[in-house]
Amino acid sequence: MQVSIGVLGPVVAWDGVGAPLDLRGPKHRAVLARLVVARGRVVPVDRLVDDLWQEPAPGAVGSVRTFVAALRRALEPQRAPRESARLLVTEGPGYALRLAPDAVDAWRFEDEVAAASTASPHEALERLDRALSWWRGPALAGVDDEPWSRVERSRLEQLRLNAIEQRAEARLDVGRASDVVPDLDAHVAEHPWREEAWRLLALALYRTGRQGDALAVLRRARSLLLEQLGVDPSPRLRRLETDILRQADRVGDGPGSSGPHRVWAETAAAYDRTVASGSGSRLESTVGLLRSLAVTGASGLAAAREQRIAAIAAAEQLGDPDLTARVIGGYDVPAIWTRSDDPAQAAQIVAAAERALTALGSDSSEATRARLLATIAVESRGTRTARGPEAAEEAERIARRLGDPALLAFALNGVFMQTFHRAGLAPQRDRIGAELVALSARHGLGTFEILGHLVRLQARSALADFATGDRHAAAADRLAARYDRPLVGVFTQWYRALRLAATEPSPQAAEAAYRDGAARLADAGMPGVERGLLPLALLCLRVSHGEPAHFDDGTDWGPHTPWARPLVLLGRNRPADAAAALRQVPDPPRDLLFEALWCLTFRAAIALDDRTVMRRARIALTPAADELAGAGSGMLTAGPVSRHLDDLDAALRRTR
Repeated sequence: MQVSIGVLGPVVAWDGVGAPLDLRGPKHRAVLARLVVARGRVVPVDRLVDDLWQEPAPGAVGSVRTFVAALRRALEPQRAPRESARLLVTEGPGYALRLAPDAVDAWRFEDEVAAASTASPHEALERLDRALSWWRGPALAGVDDEPWSRVERSRLEQLRLNAIEQRAEARLDVGRASDVVPDLDAHVAEHPWREEAWRLLALALYRTGRQGDALAVLRRARSLLLEQLGVDPSPRLRRLETDILRQADRVGDGPGSSGPHRVWAETAAAYDRTVASGSGSRLESTVGLLRSLAVTGASGLAAAREQRIAAIAAAEQLGDPDLTARVIGGYDVPAIWTRSDDPAQAAQIVAAAERALTALGSDSSEATRARLLATIAVESRGTRTARGPEAAEEAERIARRLGDPALLAFALNGVFMQTFHRAGLAPQRDRIGAELVALSARHGLGTFEILGHLVRLQARSALADFATGDRHAAAADRLAARYDRPLVGVFTQWYRALRLAATEPSPQAAEAAYRDGAARLADAGMPGVERGLLPLALLCLRVSHGEPAHFDDGTDWGPHTPWARPLVLLGRNRPADAAAALRQVPDPPRDLLFEALWCLTFRAAIALDDRTVMRRARIALTPAADELAGAGSGMLTAGPVSRHLDDLDAALRRTR
């Protein structure tokens, strides 16, 4: 039976068909709510007692156990008397809920809102409408007003208000400004201290042609903040007022304006009038827009990914192989991370590029062919097929023969993505980065120049040359500001956290820097980079400092789970389970984290005296003996490979 629990209103539970379950009295509901708030973590019985009563009676522990027993009967009515509970379990000194992430409305709500922050405006609107529909009243209604419940209620309410404003912004982004105004008007009346709500209301009014009302709203907000709180409006509010007064292009140009917004609108209208809607020219123009969109930030990157496959499919439907090849190869967006954000989509793109290569006529240009090959090399990253390296080599050969700088830069990106077939290749990638920087600087290829600096930043980190790495980080940041490339800062921020991890004797500063970097990465629209990266960085940090791998049960390791699990199980003093997990660990993917994942594997192998794994690790890591494990990612490190190899050799020399 699939049980679900609701805390976005009165605390309730439903069975698999949506019928309410009998949770008995207020204390039973309070116990269930407290375990929901713990989100899968164990809550000791003593803590439950303290949280349920201000002055616990002598029999409080027994009462808690009675409540838990009753809740178990309600949640699992079919469970046999001696059968262990599966949902509300006893673990160590207390209890925990073992529920799927979508089984609690508050958990679903948080996940849906987080996903909306990196989605396209239309998808974000759909997600936020769905998430907000799950609220049935004040969160945790009916639960005693204890400190833990007040804190959680407040947190969930703030998330709800943020989601309301996020939904309003999504509506604005899809052109529904008039729909937003009434809801935002009520929202600011109920929550007058939320500056973002005032800003969105003013922006919505302006976009519906009500400039005077928009300015009046901003002045009302300023007066309220100054008179009631004694604070000045935020820079965003002040900037919006200035923009409206100047009829700035960022919010829409007034009559007679010649700002970028109006130029864009008039040019787009002219294009619409003169270029046939089903023409190949439109598709090629679309690819140019997607290429620009992909480097503008999280929402742009997500939208570009979403529309890229549609553009390729539309080109194939027209039956013109040369057009299809240009549509596929025209998306030469630089790639720095070796794990794809969408592996299934990448495989589709590779397949389409291969079809286009096969269908191209003998009179097609070599440059078109090279762009398809470079696309295959970039989109094949992280796979173990021979096709990726072959395509990269051929694309580079053609680009050098043609002397086309932009084509060569794209081909070198493909070559970079295929230089992970073994450990210890940081010097080779450094040479690729150096050529990219020099080539791009000579020919004004700003985005590829940034790529070159990031490649060198990674390579010099692997070689523990942080003085050079700092210079490339600074250069990448300068170029990012010049060309308006906000995602670059995600990588340079993580580099600086890595630098702390590699150079500071204490792990505290690095851990804080990693967490700050993760907060920024969460809004970057790069799931291939983000998922599991923070816990992996913290695990590598602890390994490099000789600390145990203590992590919560609910930690999301993402694609790095197989390599983290043995050490995590050892940290929980479960050597038998750790040994079984270690036997299942595959060789790491050939990517930027190859050396780091091998180091984690053989640290577990040393602890468990698994000599077969130790010998495999020794062979794999020896070529990287002069590098920092994982630092080639530019994001994290597990410390010098040489130190790990020394420990490995010492373990292998020990007699059983």
